[in-house]
Amino acid sequence: MKSMLHKILSIAMAFVVLFSTMSFTVNKHYCGDTLVDTSLFREAKSCGMEMQSSSSKDCSVLKKNCCSNEQIVVEGQDDLKLDFSNFNFEQKTFITSFVYAYVNLFDSVAKENIHFKDYSPPLIVKDIHVLDEVYLI
Repeated sequence: MKSMLHKILSIAMAFVVLFSTMSFTVNKHYCGDTLVDTSLFREAKSCGMEMQSSSSKDCSVLKKNCCSNEQIVVEGQDDLKLDFSNFNFEQKTFITSFVYAYVNLFDSVAKENIHFKDYSPPLIVKDIHVLDEVYLI
């Protein structure tokens, strides 16, 4: 039971470390107010309605682009080393006593080994009290 619990906790902690250090990017492409495409790890596909700048000698017309892109970046944790130099003496004492008490909480009580539990007692062939003429009064 204890080894199974250790395996489950080890796997859970591995996933916690993995997901806390992983970073990713979410890209969204909007055409007006409508979400057209969402992409994870790469650029979102466009709707094809981007404005092309056309400039000629006679006139140049600039219209506002109706499409917009939104990029959400989730950065993972880079520093995983714990620094215990910032703790004062009372905090170190508390952590030490807590860890000591927590570790000793799960110590199992030593089982008493009974070596003769699988063996039955010998059969009484003769009554020893009568043979030795010992009578209890």
